[in-house]
Amino acid sequence: MKNFRRIFYLLSLLSITVALTGCESKLVVFDPQGPVARNLTELIIFSIIFMAVIVLVVFILFGYIVWKYREKPDNMDYEPEEEEGSKWLEITWFVIPVIIVIALTIPTVMTTYDLEDVPEGYEDTEPLIINVTSADWKWVFSYPEQDIETVNYINIPEDRPVKFKMTSAGTMQSFWVPSLGGQKYTMANMQTELYLVADNPGSYLGRNTSFNGTGYAHMDFEVLAQTQADFNEWVEEVKATASTLTKEEYKKILSPGIVGRMTFNETHLQWIDHSHGYSDEFLDFSDYKAPHGHEEEDHEEESSDDEQTDESDSTSHNDHNHHGSDENGGE
Repeated sequence: MKNFRRIFYLLSLLSITVALTGCESKLVVFDPQGPVARNLTELIIFSIIFMAVIVLVVFILFGYIVWKYREKPDNMDYEPEEEEGSKWLEITWFVIPVIIVIALTIPTVMTTYDLEDVPEGYEDTEPLIINVTSADWKWVFSYPEQDIETVNYINIPEDRPVKFKMTSAGTMQSFWVPSLGGQKYTMANMQTELYLVADNPGSYLGRNTSFNGTGYAHMDFEVLAQTQADFNEWVEEVKATASTLTKEEYKKILSPGIVGRMTFNETHLQWIDHSHGYSDEFLDFSDYKAPHGHEEEDHEEESSDDEQTDESDSTSHNDHNHHGSDENGGE
């Protein structure tokens, strides 16, 4: 009983902590801003309630059994009879988990398949097409119909479905905008699709949830939902003020590193579609620059080198000449 009270106390403390934490900041997944996110939120809530009921029943039965069959003064010398396994009990212990799994699987599969199509109520609305290309460590968004391209941010019209055609220029990433829907992977040499809708204008955070190296923590982006009029105005402003994307500029963007927001006229789709493969010229990262922070370390090392004595410089120079002669000899 002492152990049981201790477990109950710890569970109560955990519940109170979670409840108090929720008072200060709401979880994004429980504040959906679109039909796709609402469907997922309803599925999450159903799953939590369903599993909570199961846990509650288990704990009630556990407490009842512990209390009913506890050791008492009148049963100190009780010796239970030896019994063989019960076929019906074994069937029961097997069937109950199967029913639980089926009860969770059916709504999960139905919701997942529904998310592959245009959200209900928007079947007659033409979706906005945005090509998503993930790279280390940034997001590239191409608007083929508007012929513009952005980096690390997206503008979309409210109350209109957006069809994201996603791929990767390198490692596998995970595209996720919690307020608008669930996550989906981007993978090289293939294309995945995701529909999202924003009910109202607003700014929503998107991120990569798959760890992919040094710049992982900086790989997020903003989704700005606007009225259709504001979105059209933004497109016209980009066309009038943004520079034209060049192949050289795009190669620099693809190289591993952290960049800020960028906006261009035209898209990289005119040269390459990473979902169908890419040529070696887009994999040449000879101009690679380390993410922010590493550059500062390199700078400190360079400063330290500059403070070396003339004798060290002379020795280093002789060593360099020695290595050069070795290389020439090897040739």
